[in-house]
Formats: sequence, structure tokens, C-alpha cells
Amino acid sequence: MSDLAKTTPQDAQGETAQQSAAPVPAVDPRLLVREEGIKGYWTEFTRKIRGGELGSLPVILGLIVIAVVFQLQNSNFLSASSVANVAVYASGLGIMAVGIVFVLVLGEIDLSMGSVAGVGAAVWAGLQVSNGMNEWAAIVLAVLTGTVIGALHGFFFAKIGVPAFVVTLAGFLGWMGFQEWLMGGEGSINTPSGSVVENLTNYFFADKIAAYGLALVAIAVYLFSLLRDSSRRKAALLPARPVSEIALRTAVVAVLVLAVAYVMNEPAGARGLPLALVLFLAVLVIADFVARRTLFGRKVFAVGGNAEAARRAGINVDGVRIAVFAISGTLAAFGGLFIASLSGGATKSLGGGNTLMLVIAAAVIGGTSLFGGRGKVWSALLGMIVIQSIQQGLNMIGMSNAIQNMITGAVLLAAVVIDSVSRRTQKTAGRA
Repeated sequence: MSDLAKTTPQDAQGETAQQSAAPVPAVDPRLLVREEGIKGYWTEFTRKIRGGELGSLPVILGLIVIAVVFQLQNSNFLSASSVANVAVYASGLGIMAVGIVFVLVLGEIDLSMGSVAGVGAAVWAGLQVSNGMNEWAAIVLAVLTGTVIGALHGFFFAKIGVPAFVVTLAGFLGWMGFQEWLMGGEGSINTPSGSVVENLTNYFFADKIAAYGLALVAIAVYLFSLLRDSSRRKAALLPARPVSEIALRTAVVAVLVLAVAYVMNEPAGARGLPLALVLFLAVLVIADFVARRTLFGRKVFAVGGNAEAARRAGINVDGVRIAVFAISGTLAAFGGLFIASLSGGATKSLGGGNTLMLVIAAAVIGGTSLFGGRGKVWSALLGMIVIQSIQQGLNMIGMSNAIQNMITGAVLLAAVVIDSVSRRTQKTAGRA
């Protein structure tokens, strides 16, 4: 008789019991939050707060407080012209702040941002205005100048071993002198009327469809990203966001972006959608995609979290560092063109003053850690809105620049304190 025929009912029951007792893969309870409804979300929210995972919450609460306080002081604070001013003035420095976010995530600092912005503007002005070069060619060469400068900083840091602080501090001084040399005897070179650089901060899309169209595109892209993420999680047999949550999140975003579009279009004095804001958002979207959806972005976070571990994992740490500083230099030069547009031309002092401090402050206030390995590209937007909102509000109630600087410094200190306390709390909770 075969072995199969010799199998008794007791043996069959034993095999069935063994199969039913097979271990079931453990699932992190935090992944099941969405299935618990509102209670689950509240539990997860309180867990994150206790664990120091504050995210963008302090910035959002700060923006609400700023809006309420200044609106009570001056009823025009949330007017169309005021919102447009905040958007335009935030764009150039915000683009530079995107570059500094990459550097901070790497765990380093770039002190040359302001000087590189000045060099970029001087190169553009010298090529186009002084030498008659095609304006698009002059703009491209100006931005590429920033790329080369950033890569040079990265080379000395990654290959030679000079600390980034020292390299970029030397760059801050050296490129400032180079900027003055490029300008020659000219104290300033005015922006040509109707030029591309002039339009960077002075052109507005007057058609209402522009602002509303961009808002609808943003809503559609956000909804698509949520649905795609949910689909990928389901395909991986992981808990995914329910349709109700996706609808709620999309509705909140829709209300916010449509409200901004309305303010820019409908009230008296509205000029439409600023070109500067469109370009700033384009930079943010591209940079966010690079940081979160590409292999290079993951390498940046890996190097910022632990450079030695990243090296042992086979990551070209030196190459990542050089590329990050090249990105920083590129965006610094591009932002310098916006500053030139706002100031009416390139000057020997462009990029000086508190430009560097505002750029770094925007990234940190927005939630990027000074200690490396943690940050989001969108923190540049949030932080710059905070800074420009404070400056706009203080200007509207007649406060001096000295008061503005003191308040901005206090906000920056508060952001760093929150970051430090958050990291300490995460270490205590075992989630650092």
C-alpha cells in the first residue's frame, strides 16, 4: 500500500493543525490607523506629538496666528495686493531656499548663497546689457555660472576634505569680490524695459483663467498622487487611505488653492497670477519630485542621515555632495535674477545684507532640520511665506527694519529650539 493510503485521519488532522498554526506576518499597528477611523487618526496624531514628530504643524499654526494678528491690526493685510506682494517677494529668496534645503538635508551649510546670487545677476547684466548678448543665452549662462560655482564648492568639500563651512565662507568673500570686479566701474546696471528678467517679478497673468486653471491643475495633480499612492499600497498588500480620506484631503487642498486664486483675481486691486509665483511653484514641484521620487533624492537623505553607512551601502557619497552643492549654486544664481528684477537691475551689493540669513531662516522655519537627514522641499515655501508675511505685516503697521529683523531672528530661534527639542524627544522615544 502506498504512503498516501497509509495516512490516517489523525495524521491529516495534525497536518491541518500545523498549517493553521503557521506564523502570520506581523503588521505595524501604525499602518492600520486608517482602518480605525477618526479614533485611529487621533491616536496616531497624539503619538506623533508625544514622540516629537511635529512636522509642519508649528509653521501652519504660526501662519494662522500671523494672519489673524496682522489682519486685526490692518484690514488690508489679506487684500489682493498684499497677498500678491508676499508671493512675488517670496519667490526669488524661496527659490534660493530650495537649494539650501538640499544642503541642510545633507547635514551641511552653504554660506555663499548671497554672493553666488550676486554673481549670477552680474553675469547676466554684463552679457546682455553691456555686451548685447541674446537675453535667453545670457540667462542660461548666468544660471550655469552658479552651477559651476556650486560644483567647485562641492569638489573642495568632498574631494579635498575642506569643511563645507570654510569652503562656502571663502566663497562668500571671494565671489563677492568677483561680483564687484564683474560690475567694473558701474555701481549698477539697470534691467532693460520689457526684458525677460524684468518680467520675472513684474508680469501678472491678468486672465482669471490663469489663476483658476493653475489651481485646478494643482488639485488634479494632488488627487492623482493620492490615488496612485493608495493603489501602490494596495498592490503591496499594505493598508491604504480609504476613499473618504482621499476626498477629504483633496477638498481641503481645493478650498485653500481656490481661495488664493480668488484673492488674486476677484477683489478690487487684484492684478492676477504673478509669473514669479508660477516659476517658484515649478521649482518646488521639480525639486520635490527629485527629493522624494528619485534614487538621487534617497541618496541625499541617506548621506545626510549617516554618511559612513551610506558609503558602506555603495553610495557614491562624494558624487552626491558635489551634486547637491551644484544644485544649491544653480538655484542661488536663478534666485539672483529675481532679486535683480525686484531691485531694477544688478548692483555690486545684490545678494548682500540679510539675503543669506533669510534664505537659511526660511528653510529652517519651514521645518528642515539643521542636523541633517530630515526636511522637505516644501519647507522653503512655508518658511518664506512666514518671513514675508511678518515683513509685510510689520511694514503695513509702520514698524522699522530693525524691529523686523529682531522678530525674524526670534522666529528663527524658536524654529531651531523646536527642532532640537523634537530630536531629543524622538531619541527618548526610540525613533531618532
